[in-house]
Amino acid sequence: MGDPFRSLIDRLRGEAEPAEYERLIKLARQNTPEARDQLASVLTEPGRPLWALEFAAFALGSAGDARAFETLIFMLNYRDPVRCATAAQALARLRDPRTARAASALATNELRTAYALHAVRLLTSLRAPESVPTLISVLQRLLMGPVHYWPIAEACVQGLGALGDRRAIPVLDAAAEHHRLSPAAKAARARIPPQVRGRR
Repeated sequence: MGDPFRSLIDRLRGEAEPAEYERLIKLARQNTPEARDQLASVLTEPGRPLWALEFAAFALGSAGDARAFETLIFMLNYRDPVRCATAAQALARLRDPRTARAASALATNELRTAYALHAVRLLTSLRAPESVPTLISVLQRLLMGPVHYWPIAEACVQGLGALGDRRAIPVLDAAAEHHRLSPAAKAARARIPPQVRGRR
């Protein structure tokens, strides 16, 4: 188990029921088809506590098991930033083809902007076709208002710089006009390669 798994185990210890907690850890470590089936059953059994859902989904997602997808997307949009971050890590490992579209829907939901940070970061790491258009759209919307969500705006700026797509140049130039975003926007703009003559 890597560092993210150890961090998850340490964090959940305080809210978990000890016997079930140890059982799930054992299943995750086994990582056999039978063990994954038992972890997947956690996601469908009624009345399961949140910590158990999070653990089982993270273990399955990290193992590339698509049965974790729906629960991880739910966690990505959860009100607890730590759980959002854990879900994003597992989704990045899962590489389910549905992930980018779902993350894009979460990031562009105006009613959930406060929880969009990890969806934005996930889109950057996925480098999917949806990534650049979504980050541009979210950043444009934030720049039109008073930009109450500076961390999300800055994550969009940094993501667009990392993705290096020239379509982001206009919105990065606009972001550079905002004092709090200016350093990050200028740095992101500098990462975008110059246009090659004869190409658009």
